[in-house]
Amino acid sequence: MAAAAQAPVTLLPTLQKLRSTVDPDIDAQAVAKAWFAAFVGAVSAKDAIAVVDLLVDDAFWRDTLALTWDYHTYEGRDRVKEFLADQLPEFSPSAFRLHEGLVGLQTPFEDLAWIQGYLTFDTTVGHASGIFRLVPVANGSWKGHTVYTNLEDLKGFPEKIGSLRNQEANHGKWAEERRKEQECLDEEPSVIIVGGGQSGLEAAVRLKVLGVKALVIERNERVGDNWRKRYAALCLHDPVWYDHMPYLPFPPTWPVYTPALKLADWLEFYAQSLELDVWTSTRVMSVEPGTKGKKWTVKVVRRDGRERLFEVNHVVFALGFSSDTIRMPNIPGQDEFKGQVLHSSKHKLASDHLHKKVVMPTIFVQTVSTTVLVLAEADKDILDGLRKVGFKVNMGEDGSGPLQLVWKKAGGYYFDVGASQKIIDGKIKLKADGHIARFTPTGPLFEDGSTLDADVVIFAAGCLTPMSLNVAT
Repeated sequence: MAAAAQAPVTLLPTLQKLRSTVDPDIDAQAVAKAWFAAFVGAVSAKDAIAVVDLLVDDAFWRDTLALTWDYHTYEGRDRVKEFLADQLPEFSPSAFRLHEGLVGLQTPFEDLAWIQGYLTFDTTVGHASGIFRLVPVANGSWKGHTVYTNLEDLKGFPEKIGSLRNQEANHGKWAEERRKEQECLDEEPSVIIVGGGQSGLEAAVRLKVLGVKALVIERNERVGDNWRKRYAALCLHDPVWYDHMPYLPFPPTWPVYTPALKLADWLEFYAQSLELDVWTSTRVMSVEPGTKGKKWTVKVVRRDGRERLFEVNHVVFALGFSSDTIRMPNIPGQDEFKGQVLHSSKHKLASDHLHKKVVMPTIFVQTVSTTVLVLAEADKDILDGLRKVGFKVNMGEDGSGPLQLVWKKAGGYYFDVGASQKIIDGKIKLKADGHIARFTPTGPLFEDGSTLDADVVIFAAGCLTPMSLNVAT
């Protein structure tokens, strides 16, 4: 079998790699202004060659909708030049402005330094923003290593908020108007959004304030059930200021870490307050090429069995981080085991297993190393303690933390909220020296011949991601 292809390695623009140095007293404003003036001149002239002359050979340009109507990353001067040659004539960037107060020299590491600047500009279709990072090169000049461009607003399609909100008094008509709107009786949706979690609701509200009618299809009985139906102790690891949603931020009394049930109720309140059109207990049965001048025909079935066909130009799949397709190992002898075997997705309450011996592959019967999300220096004692008791710890692919694991596997990492210390203290027992070979009537038998008696075996093996399911399909 041929070896798996190695992912390309991207090197950081270290001073050693650039064969350069940085004067800590450099006038970052002057450097940024000079580079920005040359950049604006080249872009305004639609001269792709002149633009890439301002970049290092292995530069990156990341565009989010501003110049491509899509999400693209271009690496290397040749790719960037090709992209700019195609897109600059179409979008004609103009009205550039450098935000001088946000320009500064940053040195995240001793051998890594750049000057960062923020800019805004217009295109033929919208208003955009951007970020650039300049690095020093061997001849003493500064060139761009990363450029990011992002579409902020569309021209001619202002959001219907503030002074543009509905200003008409509504005497006794709102309830019936809202019912017809929700049921799509007077107007068909232009967009179908599959999935009524936080991302689906955010997409719906953004479209609504732009005057685009969207219908959210959610298979659960209530908005928020994607959080409401999970294990009782679930609490978000993301802090509150990371999780705000458009137009209706969490109140200032909101806890830093949100309990799952609280978030579930908030999502339901959010959909109701912003008058989003959501059909719950509804399933999308098919999405096929359209037949009436639209791109897609979408067939849905509601809770009472009624079917409805929609002809739309856009379908948004907001299917979440994981699916209901569980990863469940098929281990010989499972039918002989006299205890209970379940997947972690079916776990609800610890009290369900009170006074029982519980084994949890693949974390606390550990067969692979786990990325534990702590700060390596600040939490050195925790990491050392885990290693001392035999817990296999890694810092992610190439020491990069969890991001690659999140993207590729949606698993293999742990945000420490207390279990690490319990493992160190022996309050959670750990077996990290082998795979389960088979089940016996009393529990798992390992490849090394050792056994564990168990009343319950909970496989914490995760679920397939929607992305992997789509690829498989």
